Amino acid sequence: MAESPQVKARMSRREWILVLLLVVSVVINYIDRSNLSLAVPLIQRQFALSPMQIGSLLSAFFWTYSLMQLSGIAGWVSDRFPVGWVMVGGYLLWSGATLVTGLVTSFSTLYLARLLLGVGESVAYPCYSRIFAQLPQQHRGRANALIDAGTKLGPATGAFVGGLLLVHFGWRLLFVVLGAGGLLWLLPWVPLMPRDDRAVEAVSTAALPSIMKLLQVKSAWGTFLGHFCGNYFFYFLLAWLPNYLVGEQKMSIASMSRLTSAVFLLIAASTVTAGWLSDRLIAAGVSVTRVRRTAVVGGLAVASSLLALAFVPRNLTLSIAVMAVACVGYGTFASNHWAISQTLAGTAMAGRWTSVQNGIANLSGIVAPWVAGWIVQIKGSSRLAFVVTGGVALIGAFLWGLLVRRVEPVQWDAPNCRGC
Repeated sequence: MAESPQVKARMSRREWILVLLLVVSVVINYIDRSNLSLAVPLIQRQFALSPMQIGSLLSAFFWTYSLMQLSGIAGWVSDRFPVGWVMVGGYLLWSGATLVTGLVTSFSTLYLARLLLGVGESVAYPCYSRIFAQLPQQHRGRANALIDAGTKLGPATGAFVGGLLLVHFGWRLLFVVLGAGGLLWLLPWVPLMPRDDRAVEAVSTAALPSIMKLLQVKSAWGTFLGHFCGNYFFYFLLAWLPNYLVGEQKMSIASMSRLTSAVFLLIAASTVTAGWLSDRLIAAGVSVTRVRRTAVVGGLAVASSLLALAFVPRNLTLSIAVMAVACVGYGTFASNHWAISQTLAGTAMAGRWTSVQNGIANLSGIVAPWVAGWIVQIKGSSRLAFVVTGGVALIGAFLWGLLVRRVEPVQWDAPNCRGC
C-alpha cells in the first residue's frame, strides 16, 4: 500500500536531531558575524572611526567568506571530506576569531580578526547543503527554513544578550564571552555528527560534473544573482539597523537591542511558517516548482516595500510597521531558496553549487554596508539606502522568476543538460 502524504511529511528522529544541531550551529554562526554591528557605536567612539571606515570594517568578514566559496575551496572541501569533521574545523576557527576580537588593540588587528572569521564560517553552508541534499524533497522546506530561522535568531539573540553585555561590561567582554561560550556546541556535535563516509567515497570515485558545466546552467545564475539580491536586504539590516536606530531614531543602546532582536525574530517566525507550509503543500501534491518559486519571487517582491521607509514621515511606529511587512516578505523568500538550489544541484554538485552561490550572494555583505556607509556620509541620512535596498530586492524577484523556470534536478550527464 502506498505511503500516505502525511506519513511522508514526517521527519525521522535522527533527521530532527541532526537538523536541530545544525540550527544551533547557524545561530552561533550569525551571532558571531553580526555582533560587530551591535558594538559599532562603542567601537567607533573608542577608535575614532569614520562612517567609511565602519563600512569597511563591517565588510571585512565577507571578503574572505565570499572568496573562499567563489574560489571553490569551501565547496571542494565539503564535497571531498567527511562533512562532520569539516564542520568541526571551520567551527573552531570562527569561534577562536570571535574570542580574539575582544582582545585586539587597533583597527588593523580588528580587521584581521574579521577576515579569519570569514574563513572559518565559509564551510558552513556547503556542509548544510551536502547534508540536506540527501533528505526527501518534502523535508527540505522545513530543514532549510529552520536553518534560515537560525540566521535570524542569531542576530536576535546576539542583540538581546549582547545589548546586556554592552551596557554592563563593554564591547570587549561581548566577544570573549560569545567566542568561548560558542565552543560548547562541539560537545554534542562530535559524538552525534554524520560518520557515514560512503557518500564521500562515491563522490571521490565518480566523474564529477565540472564547475564550468555548472556555470552553463541558466537556473544556476538565477540562484546566484537572485540570492545576492535577497542577501543585500538582509545584510543591510544586519549591518546598519543598529546604527540607524541609535543615530537617526535617537534610541538608547538598550532600546535599540530590543527592537533589533524583535525584527530578526519576526523574520525567523515568517521563515519557519513559510517553510512548514511549503512542505505541507508539496506533500499534498502541489508542484514543487510552483510552491518554491512562489515563495522566493513573491517574498522578495513584498520585501521590496522597505523602500517606502524613505517616504514616510519620521514616525517610529510607522517606520516599524513598514519594516515589519518587508521582513515578513524576506522571511518567506528565505524559507525556500536553498531548497531550490539543493533540488537543482543534487548530491553530486550540492557542495560546489552552494559554495559558488553563497560566495556570490555574500558579496552583498561587502557591497551593502559600503554603499550604506557612503550614502550616510554623503547625505547624512539612511533614507536613500532604504530605497536602494528595496530596489535590489525587487530586481531579485525578477531574476528568480525569469531564470529559474523549473525546480527539477539538473541532468548533469546529459549532453545538453536541462536548464542550460
